[in-house]
Amino acid sequence: MAVEEEAIAPHNPLQEEDEAMRAFAGAPGGVQDIDKETNARLLKIIDRNLLPLLCTIYGLNFLDKTTLSYASVMGLQSDIGLTGDQYQWLGSIFYFGYLAVEYPSSRLLQHYPLAKYSSLNIILWGATLACFAAVTDFRGAAVVRFFLGVFEAVVTPGFALFTSQWYTKHEQGSRTGIWFGFNGVAMIVGGVLAYGIAKGTEGRDTAIEPWRILFLVTGCFTVVIGLVFLYYMPDNQWNVRFLKPEDRILAVQRIRQNQQGIGNKHFKMSQFKEALLDPMTWAFAFFACAGNIPNGGITNFFSQIIKNSGYTAAESLLYSAPGGAIQAISLIVSGILSDKYHQRIYVSCVGLAIGLLGAVLLAALPLSNSLGRLIAFYLTQASPTAFVALLSFISTNVAGSTKKTTVAAIYMIGYCVGNILGPQTFRPKDAPRYIPAEITICCCWAACLIDMLVIRYWYRVRNAQKERIRLDPDYQEVPLSEFKDLTDLENPELIYVL
Repeated sequence: MAVEEEAIAPHNPLQEEDEAMRAFAGAPGGVQDIDKETNARLLKIIDRNLLPLLCTIYGLNFLDKTTLSYASVMGLQSDIGLTGDQYQWLGSIFYFGYLAVEYPSSRLLQHYPLAKYSSLNIILWGATLACFAAVTDFRGAAVVRFFLGVFEAVVTPGFALFTSQWYTKHEQGSRTGIWFGFNGVAMIVGGVLAYGIAKGTEGRDTAIEPWRILFLVTGCFTVVIGLVFLYYMPDNQWNVRFLKPEDRILAVQRIRQNQQGIGNKHFKMSQFKEALLDPMTWAFAFFACAGNIPNGGITNFFSQIIKNSGYTAAESLLYSAPGGAIQAISLIVSGILSDKYHQRIYVSCVGLAIGLLGAVLLAALPLSNSLGRLIAFYLTQASPTAFVALLSFISTNVAGSTKKTTVAAIYMIGYCVGNILGPQTFRPKDAPRYIPAEITICCCWAACLIDMLVIRYWYRVRNAQKERIRLDPDYQEVPLSEFKDLTDLENPELIYVL
């Protein structure tokens, strides 16, 4: 697709401009550049105040999903009478709820205050998770899982918006890797917590079953952190508590290089259409779907994969923790290296290739090779690096508020579809080996590697097109284009990160 070469004639100047542009209109001195020392000082303040909350919430977001897997070896299935493929469907039903509200939720993120709307959903998902402790049959469990998906749908696209709002394009890869990396930390905490509850209640006559305790603890803790998020997290740079008034303006100025501003609340049909017609949107969606078929299966069945390899139920809970460490380290290192060397796709593909190797080993090794299969499972936990890289591309490479939220929604819809299909590949008749599911994982990740390289090639082509436009003697840069809410195709000054 060729880059738009004509400037866009605004229909309504107030709707066309970014929120930052209107704020700068009344700021003393207007839009100014800032020096490296000031930029570094602001980055430290922003990291210190935002990252701990983003990391904690995103870790809980993953922990809340994996409690079902831990509970599956703590007596859940027998206690509520799950039969046949009902456990598989509990894994998938979560993503039906997620899918049902993904696009409306993304639009609401654009329209309403970002932090406040996110906080509401975090508190509600924590309360919903705690309610799972009260379920007594499949129907009740299915309803709770559905609404858990509804409330968690806001988190990933919302955090992508937070990241693009506060960080420059060469900081976003590492920051996304850090907060997404807390999925791995959550796996460590969840494994140890579930193991502690299981061992602590072993042989004791407890008032409620161990798996119910797990849901109550994680759900109530999520509600508490959601309230902290509501109080402390800013909607944007203009209502932030931890910056002085003059630093709030500088915090916006430092992200001018993103060519994206900090947001526009108005829905623009032209941007919506561009998102639907942009081939990159569908390359992203393909990856999100294909890459998360393995994720949907592994997330819900990893405790059973470990247990079926020759370990006890308690051991399967504890031995999942190192997988979380590998995931966290892979994501953080990948994010840092991608920002340092400006090669986000190549670096992230290394993690995906390691995950693919682990999947091949899982499919090849017999159940009797307990240690080999455990190591293979650990290797699969390096695979999310590529998913996170593409998620960060929505922050850095997709511009225009309506287009960004639309692409993010389509990406997350693909994520939902993949996670719905994933648990269905682990059929009861294939237990305990699950060979068809393991082969499916290998095929999906191989296809994702190819897709990543195609995306990188296409971004290079577009960068070359934009360079030719900028070098044209007749080209005139749009003043303050970074605050005009232009899309990435409309703005020749926006250079795609590779």
